[in-house]
Amino acid sequence: MLNNCLRHSMLPHHVQRLGRGCISWNGSQILGWNSPVSNFMRWAGHYPWASFPLPVPASFSTNWRLPPFFRPWRQFQNSSWQLGNLMQSSCFRLPNTSMKSEGEEPLTKKRRLSGKHGTSASQEETNISSQKEACPAPEQNDEKQSRAVERHWEYFCQHSGTVKIFENKKTDQSSTESEAKFDFTVMSYNILSQNLLEDNSHLYNHCKQQLLIWTYRFPNILQEIKELDADVLCLQEVQEDHYRGEIKSSLESLGYHCEYKMRTGRKPDGCAICFKTSKFSLISSNPVEFFRRDIPLLDRDNVGLVLLLRPLFHSKANAAICIANTHLLYNPRRGDIKLTQLAMLLAEIASVAPQNDGTFCPIIICGDFNSVPDSPLYKFIKEGKLNYEGLAIGKVSGQEESPRGQRILSIPIWPKKLGISQNCVYEIKQQQKEESPGLKLDEAKLETQEAVVASEKLSSKLQHHFKLSSVYSHYFPETGIPEVTTCHSRSAVTVDYIFYSAANGDTAAQPGTGDSFHGGLKLLGRLGLLTEKDLWTVNGLPNEKNSSDHLPLVAEFRLIER
Repeated sequence: MLNNCLRHSMLPHHVQRLGRGCISWNGSQILGWNSPVSNFMRWAGHYPWASFPLPVPASFSTNWRLPPFFRPWRQFQNSSWQLGNLMQSSCFRLPNTSMKSEGEEPLTKKRRLSGKHGTSASQEETNISSQKEACPAPEQNDEKQSRAVERHWEYFCQHSGTVKIFENKKTDQSSTESEAKFDFTVMSYNILSQNLLEDNSHLYNHCKQQLLIWTYRFPNILQEIKELDADVLCLQEVQEDHYRGEIKSSLESLGYHCEYKMRTGRKPDGCAICFKTSKFSLISSNPVEFFRRDIPLLDRDNVGLVLLLRPLFHSKANAAICIANTHLLYNPRRGDIKLTQLAMLLAEIASVAPQNDGTFCPIIICGDFNSVPDSPLYKFIKEGKLNYEGLAIGKVSGQEESPRGQRILSIPIWPKKLGISQNCVYEIKQQQKEESPGLKLDEAKLETQEAVVASEKLSSKLQHHFKLSSVYSHYFPETGIPEVTTCHSRSAVTVDYIFYSAANGDTAAQPGTGDSFHGGLKLLGRLGLLTEKDLWTVNGLPNEKNSSDHLPLVAEFRLIER
């Protein structure tokens, strides 16, 4: 047998890590697959998706050259191999790795990064994904894959608040109004990091594997951005190497200036805000890191990004708009972390958005909040208050249905040393001003924050002072069927949002959300969302035309002067 089989030790070290199957041959004939490791060549680990048979010539030697699909990924991308031919002749699949939770690294990967081999995760979080039965993946259908998602622009009649639907983008406004006001569009889009896609391949069992390759996906994503032509882009799951290599340069060629914040730790993706330099100039860029080494609660690597932009050609020279973007923790059972991350983002906005008269400039908050409509976290954003006494941590985001093992949120949720009050502003102490006499602080900003902190009492009530409304209503008014922003093999729900501070008289806003405290944004229109049934007519997400598992959200606003 030794003369007829290639032993594992004969291969170079980087080759030993390839794939997960076993190969043996007699001359050039493949004899077996998935046979005992002791008698066959084993491919273990590095490219687990590459488990297809490898044709080997009879004149094999240890100096042989790997086919391009076994070389480093960048070389494979640049090789002359045709993906279509490869797919026809080989079994090409992504790994079905054991996951700690969707959207996070596999347990084996986390242990390798932390250097703690053989250490199990905490009992509270280990079996999150296994608590719900996996939805059976819909059968792949070529006709469904080739269809395109049909979405329509919905515009509001400014006097009645009713919605008009247009096939193409068309603002319902007079030319006089258009000339006097500053109108702009904002997109929020989770573009699906390639690393997260491959680490969570069980979510994409319904997809043809060639549609999941980055070199196929990126041109589609870029084409969507071009067609929707938003003035501000808030992107999540932007992988750092892709951002540096092609995303940033591609968007700059379209007239955008890009700001980026990568997640902390060894997470390779992050959030980006890009704006058209023909519409805005940058006042300040303020990244927010949610990880705190000295606070055990904040041991996750999510981030946020807050920009202060100045509208060009606006009648008020000092006009400003605050744009925030974030991607909160996925874990459905850690609502305490999600609320704390949200409070940190709101505190940064509160430090950036105050104007000289003590009010806040118009605010837009975009992102993947990993929370469903009408959940406590969602209501806190919109209503500005949350009494969390007796609230289970798994109920905060509305994703967790099982009550098993859920503990109650502690009071307060986060420790005082975080430096953020229950009113979601930074706590500013008098000695900090005394220690920095040369630091010029905005007095109006300082007085606003200190007044809020002084009036606060320790309780189970969270507050923030932004009157926010949601661009989308989350349900179709005629049927009550939920709108969907993300759809894959396991679920179809809304987790992506665009929140904004509505001006007085904004008929599109929810009742009671407009307030002269903010000044003003009026929602003119939005790109309509779809139902779960609509998305499965095109085989869910991603598909041939839509290359993320999320839909882009787009809204058009008008900046109103007070």
